[in-house]
Amino acid sequence: MSKKIFINLPVSDLKRSKAFYEAVDAVNNPAFSDDTAACMVLSDTIYVMLLTHDKWRQFTDKRITDAHVDAQVLLCLSADSREEVSRLVDKASASGGKPDPTPVQDFGFMYGRSFEDPDGHIWEVMWMDSSATPPHD
Repeated sequence: MSKKIFINLPVSDLKRSKAFYEAVDAVNNPAFSDDTAACMVLSDTIYVMLLTHDKWRQFTDKRITDAHVDAQVLLCLSADSREEVSRLVDKASASGGKPDPTPVQDFGFMYGRSFEDPDGHIWEVMWMDSSATPPHD
């Protein structure tokens, strides 16, 4: 069975963040969403939980950092083509995100760009030619 990942992100404006993630192809799961959180489905195995700051504080006493200033993680999604990489970054940019906050990576067999969501969380989008990678066990 495939493992699932639930990425929890603190957001300052839940409505704005939900609209942003819908614009970059995520689908809201209303069964796990309310006025304090939104479950955004990126794939069958990837879920992004957008949490208001008050909701976030129910899970940890750690300080919420300003992701526009500090970074703790870089999140990376795979894409099926170079064109899909740029399409997703362009959608993010058109929806209030910041395009390419990290350097564009173009190694021929691998191509990646990135975007920041409205709260400053960085998402990389990467395409890799699988025929150029060695098999693994």
